[in-house]
Amino acid sequence: MPNPTKTDALPTENDPRWQAVLARDPAADGRFFYAVKTTGVYCRPSCPARTAKPENVQFHLTREEAESAGFRPCRRCKPDQLSLHKQHADKVTEICRLLETAENEPSLAELAAIAGLSTFHFHRVFKAITGLTPKAYAAAQRSHRIRKQLTKSQSVTAAIYDAGYNANSRFYEQSSQLLGMTPSDYRTGGANSRIRFALGECSLGSILVAASDIGICAIALGDDPDRLARELQDRFPKAELIGGDHEFEQWVAKVVGFVEAPAIGLDLPLDMQGTAFQQRVWQALRQIPVGVKVSYMDIAQRIGAPKAVRAVAGACAANTLAVAIPCHRVVRSDGSLSGYRWGVERKAELLRRESQT
Repeated sequence: MPNPTKTDALPTENDPRWQAVLARDPAADGRFFYAVKTTGVYCRPSCPARTAKPENVQFHLTREEAESAGFRPCRRCKPDQLSLHKQHADKVTEICRLLETAENEPSLAELAAIAGLSTFHFHRVFKAITGLTPKAYAAAQRSHRIRKQLTKSQSVTAAIYDAGYNANSRFYEQSSQLLGMTPSDYRTGGANSRIRFALGECSLGSILVAASDIGICAIALGDDPDRLARELQDRFPKAELIGGDHEFEQWVAKVVGFVEAPAIGLDLPLDMQGTAFQQRVWQALRQIPVGVKVSYMDIAQRIGAPKAVRAVAGACAANTLAVAIPCHRVVRSDGSLSGYRWGVERKAELLRRESQT
């Protein structure tokens, strides 16, 4: 006869939520709660308490449901209160809004004081939630502001001050890193700058790889190589587009190799130009392992903006670095494929290849 204890445990062990409990996964907090019949308490998935036996566990979608079933909240993980992760996410969201609107960048100590955390702890929490350090986030926001101002201000100097820099010298020290070219050249559509690029073929069709002085600034897939080249020209209308040298051809070979065999990884310098929010999303995307699919909601939660699902989808759509920033690994909540800048069929094929690694 079967072991009754083992039989009783099967429903829990076969439930995918049980793996989140075993892993004490903070990302699962708020999605469900689990109750332990022998102790009479219910917990959040990340509870640090000793793992209960599966035959004594039952799952509940809400804390109200668990309490209606006669369970009381655990004193260790306090599931009837905001989780520590959610509290940190709310604080980081507040800091992000401050950095997005501040004329002068606050110091790390000032930001930590606003969050009510030590400097070291705040720095670690901010990076864990956004994928960027506070300094990098502020720099990304300034980069977005200066790009916007350069296209509409009457002069480079006016754009620098309108973007929040209180001294020309401070901006020019960072201009090449922020823009990949001089401010004047960026303002005139990339005039006097050089963009190396190469066109090739891979199993997914035509591929274009381009690089600024900072790193790879475009990876595009398509059916028509001429169209890919025209799109790059439209992006940098006055830049000098030149064929890549031998070193650059090696970069291209690495990109093509990664498309064909994702397991080899891709370690190349990237020129990721976007808003601070877009960069948070792109950093989160780069942390998704090969072969893993996540939802837009998952990414929104990872960056501490659970209500920004539409904005996350917009950031994915704005990605110009196919495969290097793996937005193809993001799917709808029901697992179905959504739109993809380079074609849903290519997205499906990339996912198929990664699932076999």
